[in-house]
Amino acid sequence: MTDIQALLGAETGYLLDHVCTGIPREMLHLPGPDFVDRVVADSDRGPRVLRNLQSLHDHGRLGGSGYMSILPVDQGVEHSGGASFAPNPIYFDPENIVKLAIEGGCNAVASTLGVLGAVGRKYAHKIPFLVKINHNELLTYPNHFNQTLFASVQQAFDLGAVAVGATVFFGSGESRRQILEVSEAFAHAHELGLVTFLWAYLRNPAFKQDGVDYHTAADLTGQANHLAVTIEADIVKQKQAQTNGGYNAINFGKTHPGVYEELTSDHPVDLVRYQVANCYMGRVGMINSGGPSGTDDLQQAVRTAVINKRAGGMGLISGRKAFQRPMAEGVALLNAIQDVYLSPTVTVA
Repeated sequence: MTDIQALLGAETGYLLDHVCTGIPREMLHLPGPDFVDRVVADSDRGPRVLRNLQSLHDHGRLGGSGYMSILPVDQGVEHSGGASFAPNPIYFDPENIVKLAIEGGCNAVASTLGVLGAVGRKYAHKIPFLVKINHNELLTYPNHFNQTLFASVQQAFDLGAVAVGATVFFGSGESRRQILEVSEAFAHAHELGLVTFLWAYLRNPAFKQDGVDYHTAADLTGQANHLAVTIEADIVKQKQAQTNGGYNAINFGKTHPGVYEELTSDHPVDLVRYQVANCYMGRVGMINSGGPSGTDDLQQAVRTAVINKRAGGMGLISGRKAFQRPMAEGVALLNAIQDVYLSPTVTVA
């Protein structure tokens, strides 16, 4: 098992001993082995959705825990193939992406229709597939912060996927069209029994004020989560909150002083707890993204997982940190993330 405290270093007590008082854990519907029966079965989701969601929860090293570790590899479209795979060109081959997810003990592999379709007959029965159906291809100039449908829900279903994923760039000029498209796609997915994941990201130049990037503000990302669950995302993928006060900084929209004075603090676990609260108090699971690869990926991945778990989140979806390095190192990093969710010493704050 990973030495979590050694990786947290001087932040060990700060992160592991914190108790959330603004939104106490007793208010949350927490992840657990019985999450589908205890929480999701009360919803309008059909039996096939429940079965596929349970299959996600049951797969990989975290199977049966209620938590999720997912490998996402859609960056070849979202960024570029070169930017994503030049550090380790074996991942230009889709089979190696799926192999990494399997060897890494993930609950699922998330990627494009093309990637998963290229090896679908060989691997769809070996690890749950999550097909990302829309993308912002970074070749059109100038970039419009837009998401375009690259695949249909029916194609994902025919591929043998258990889930579909989509992105909405909340706050962008194209967001309302994206909300409509994704809402319709999610309704169709539920009709076919597929689980729905939403990448609930913010995009607007106005969200950067005075050198502070409020795209990761707890209040703004919390509202993005609230919109995501409104269109019946079963799992919300969100960037981990790094700051707060976005509404006040951009001087737009509506908020309340209690958000900042009572419900949150500047502690990272409190900030992420507010993100979880906006997912219907945990009735919809929230997974945080792992972020870009850097020089201290293992420490950052473990820290992100600790904060997510202690806040009441459901897991981590980490890609570049895992696939932009030799496969054995990628497997070790994914396993370290999973060790956080398996550790009895990392509790919900």
